[in-house]
Amino acid sequence: MSKWYEAKAPHEDIVISSRIRLARNLSDFPFESRMTDEQRRQLSEKVKQALSHVTVSGETLQFTEMDSLEEIKRYAMVERHEVSKEFIKDPTHRLLGYSKDESVSIMVNEEDHLRIQVMASGLNLTSAYQQCNKIDDVLDSELDYAFNERLGYLTTCPTNLGTGLRASVMVHLPALEKSGLMNQLTATVNKLGLTIRGTYGEGSKVLGSIYQISNQITLGITEKDAIQNLESIVLQVIESEKRARESLLAEKRRLEDVVFRSLGVLRYARLLSSREFFEEISNVRLGVSLGLIHDVEISRINRMMALTGSASICEREGRELSPEDRDFVRANTVRTYIS
Repeated sequence: MSKWYEAKAPHEDIVISSRIRLARNLSDFPFESRMTDEQRRQLSEKVKQALSHVTVSGETLQFTEMDSLEEIKRYAMVERHEVSKEFIKDPTHRLLGYSKDESVSIMVNEEDHLRIQVMASGLNLTSAYQQCNKIDDVLDSELDYAFNERLGYLTTCPTNLGTGLRASVMVHLPALEKSGLMNQLTATVNKLGLTIRGTYGEGSKVLGSIYQISNQITLGITEKDAIQNLESIVLQVIESEKRARESLLAEKRRLEDVVFRSLGVLRYARLLSSREFFEEISNVRLGVSLGLIHDVEISRINRMMALTGSASICEREGRELSPEDRDFVRANTVRTYIS
């Protein structure tokens, strides 16, 4: 089965992915930080039973007890955005329900009792929300959510009170970055109730000009309004990036030199670090989007990004690798997909 990130999607030249995440807690259990191991076990069993009624593309979810996985497999899931870093810190009594295409992942006993997450390729916030809302409705009919008429859904962190919704998009903004406009953009979206973070979310670095834009406000606003606000602003960011890319084309010869040098590195390198991969694939992705490169598809680039994380490489190889061995395998993988 193909993965969600391989699908063609709206605005895929700039928007890599859309994500909807809902935080939910059950009224008959204390918050996760105050639960005993026995309560965590009981909650996992209860939620797993409720999740047995959830289907994605006509198929039921698969389940994994996180403490049954090797550490490298857990980190590989973080790299593919299947689970959060918080979820793998202590895997005891933590359950993951997920779809075969990896678009749906439901984390049990994370910071909140439930984190329902749906991923979609490109700018697809509405379809991701519809899938997430469908799963939420099924669980709501089976479980007793902690809900207050004034505060909305009760969550461990007060910043999630209300809808419990975090909507985010992952965007590729090389032209705005090269133009020195990212600080201005960050200040602007902050005033509009959004935030811009690094490639892997809060506290992470920016790799390959890839940023996450997400909502900050969850209280006093409906889920649909939060999503519409994010989407409307992302569309403006897309237009800004397109204008900046047109400016880069004014010096087409220089741009082509950068793009095709990066393509050459990816096609012929024998050792490729993670940081170098992101830098070069960013230039190649820009070249594909501007029609300078014709024999590489965006979906193939997305797949390379999913397969070339350090933990993902070790997972496929079935063992821990030295940094140089990882760089060697990464280079081989990239050559296979980009040749």
